[in-house]
Amino acid sequence: MNREYHKWYSPRLNRDMELIAFGHAGMPVLVFPTSMGKFFEYEDRGMVDALRWPIERGSMMLFCVDGIDQESWYCKWAHPSGRVYRHMQYDDYVYSEVVPLMRARTGHHKIATTGASFGGYHCTNFALKHPDAVHTCVAMSGAFDIHQFLDGYYDENCYFNCPVDYLPAMTDPWYLNEFRNMRWVFGAGEHDICLAENRRMSGIFHAKGIPHWFDFWGFGAVHDWPLWQQMARKYFE
Repeated sequence: MNREYHKWYSPRLNRDMELIAFGHAGMPVLVFPTSMGKFFEYEDRGMVDALRWPIERGSMMLFCVDGIDQESWYCKWAHPSGRVYRHMQYDDYVYSEVVPLMRARTGHHKIATTGASFGGYHCTNFALKHPDAVHTCVAMSGAFDIHQFLDGYYDENCYFNCPVDYLPAMTDPWYLNEFRNMRWVFGAGEHDICLAENRRMSGIFHAKGIPHWFDFWGFGAVHDWPLWQQMARKYFE
């Protein structure tokens, strides 16, 4: 399997950022890590190996980005307005620096996004904010409400980065049309701590008339990597 390590200085984040790409051709898939996770997490946790077949046959390339949650949502010493602003800088880094790399490397204009747990928030929020760049979003056991990180604070930037708030109120026909032509997957397990979050998001999508797949995993499925390995194989193979 082709493995590429990339590192460069991001002017948007004012620091070096790293990522690993797996594969040589195919659909570009942007992988967000879990809460405070790193760019090598997907490989270390067996997710890359779970997708070895489609990667090696040239059906997909994974681009596993680093996270900066410890500088944004989980940065407890910073004011909540600073936390969300740092997240917005991260969003700009991914959109303006990582996505162009993915396009150049694969020749595909649009990409897929994926992530598990809080990575499910990142991949969903990114896809909703940038449907010009994304055609598929696969959120595995995602958590979508960022109020828990705001200590009661709320402003316009918080609102526009909380999908369970801004999506129900969205009326822009361009965005809604784009959403309705994208592939959306929300997977959650029977004993998943984020099951209610996924049911809530599915209800919002239903109310907005956005086709999607809410995939409920029974048989005692829990919020953990073995479940996400199975999900990844199901949704991407």
